[in-house]
Amino acid sequence: MILSSLGDGSISLSDSLVSTLRDARSIVVLTGSGVSAESGVPTFREAQTGLWELYDPHELATPEAYQRDPKLVWEWYSWRRELVEKAAPNPSHEALADLERRLPEGLVLITQNVDGLHWRAGSRRVLELHGNIMRSKCSVEDIAVEAGADDENVPPSCPGCGAYLRPDVVWFGEVLPVGMLEEAFEAARGCDLFISAGTSGLVQPAASLPFEALRSGAVLVEINPNDTPLTRHADYALRSLAGEVLPKLVKAAFGGQVRGGRSGH
Repeated sequence: MILSSLGDGSISLSDSLVSTLRDARSIVVLTGSGVSAESGVPTFREAQTGLWELYDPHELATPEAYQRDPKLVWEWYSWRRELVEKAAPNPSHEALADLERRLPEGLVLITQNVDGLHWRAGSRRVLELHGNIMRSKCSVEDIAVEAGADDENVPPSCPGCGAYLRPDVVWFGEVLPVGMLEEAFEAARGCDLFISAGTSGLVQPAASLPFEALRSGAVLVEINPNDTPLTRHADYALRSLAGEVLPKLVKAAFGGQVRGGRSGH
């Protein structure tokens, strides 16, 4: 069932969809870069600006690039961190945090985004498949650490072993955290409602999660302005921005004022 955005930016929600959310006992939500883009965080595929126009982000976000020039890679991530720090959670982040408060044991939020905006909106059960750009970890010991404020090195040094720190994100050519990935697939197989929001459906292994849910009999909802490889498999495909539809959907299902229902970012 395709539910298209109306001319005024609103979207008509079917009674069956609202009932499905209200009656769901176990919900998994997968979010992608489209959700972060609504907060003004540039997607990874968007052109860089200023100095960074000279660099291909796909060539900077690799272990090999870091080995060749750790200072360059660290400075690029420092620039990206500044962009994230200026961003704020948008209505979709807040609606999902509100949904978690209503279903504290029944919602698992899985994200491909690395900006931490779900945490800042108040979500507490978040599986960050690709890491978190605001964290750093030791490049040798692979443990999260805080960069010392008095460390003049670029990149900073690990306070434990002295090796360089690196962003705590998954680079091209690296595997996702095995335990977290297993938890995500287990949640997908056990849910009765799976919502895919703002993701292209192209990046593996996350792109396989909704199909795991489908094979287990879950209802599949996709929220995306454009068609994706997932669209034709969805029970409900909402052609809209997540920030437009998620607050309305949560409010329609549960009533009351949803924090994410306000306008603006």
